[in-house]
Amino acid sequence: GGLTTGLAGFAAGLVYSGVWLHILTPMQTAVLIASYGIVNQSYSVWKLRHAFSWRRVLPFIAGSLVGVPIGVALLTAVSPAAVRIGVGILLIAYAGYNLLKPKIKPFASNPITDTGIGVLNGMLGGLTGLGGVVITLWTQLRDWPKDVQRTVFQPVIMATMSITAVTYAINGAYTLETIKLFFIGLPALAAGLWIGIKLYGHLDDAAFRKVILWLLLLSGVGLLIPLLFPP
Repeated sequence: GGLTTGLAGFAAGLVYSGVWLHILTPMQTAVLIASYGIVNQSYSVWKLRHAFSWRRVLPFIAGSLVGVPIGVALLTAVSPAAVRIGVGILLIAYAGYNLLKPKIKPFASNPITDTGIGVLNGMLGGLTGLGGVVITLWTQLRDWPKDVQRTVFQPVIMATMSITAVTYAINGAYTLETIKLFFIGLPALAAGLWIGIKLYGHLDDAAFRKVILWLLLLSGVGLLIPLLFPP
C-alpha cells in the first residue's frame, strides 16, 4: 500500500482492503485505511512540496469538505455496494479506453468547476471511502504534468481522509486493538512509501500517465470482484 502511494499517489486503500477484509473487521479495515491514508498523503505531499500551489488546490479541498458530510448522510439512502459497482465499471471503461489511445485532449476548467469536482470527490469518499477516485480522474483529464497532478489530488485525498478519520474518532471506532494494529503496520508502510517515492523519480510524464491508468483499471476490477464474489 505504501509503495503504491509513493509511486502513484493513490489506490493504497484498494491494496489494503483486498487482504484486510479477509482477516479484519470491516470497521477496523476502514479505520486503518483512513489513518494510513493521512500518513501516506502527508509524507508524499511533503516530498512534492516544490510543485505545490494553494491557489490550484483550495477549490477542490473546499468542495471536498462540503461533499464528505453529504456522502455520509447518503449512507442511509443509497447503497454503497451499488455505487461501488457503478464506479468500478466507470473506471474500467475510462482506463481501458485511454490505454488504447495515445493522448487525451486536455479539459479546460475554472474555480467553480473545480469546486464542483471537489464536492463530488468528497461525496464519493463519504459514501464509499473512495476519497481519491474523482479527483484523480479529473487531474488525468486536465493532462497536467505528473508533479502537478500529484500535488493536486494528494492534498485533496489527505483532506478527505482526515475528515473521515475525525468522524470515526467521534463515533468511537478507534479501539485499543485497532491502534495496536496501526503501529504494527506503520514501519512497513513507511518502507513502502520510501521505495515508491524513489521509483517515482524515474518516471516521466508519459510513464506516470500509464501507471495511473493501469491502477485505475485495476481499482475498477478490485471494486467489482469483492462485491460479485464476497469473501
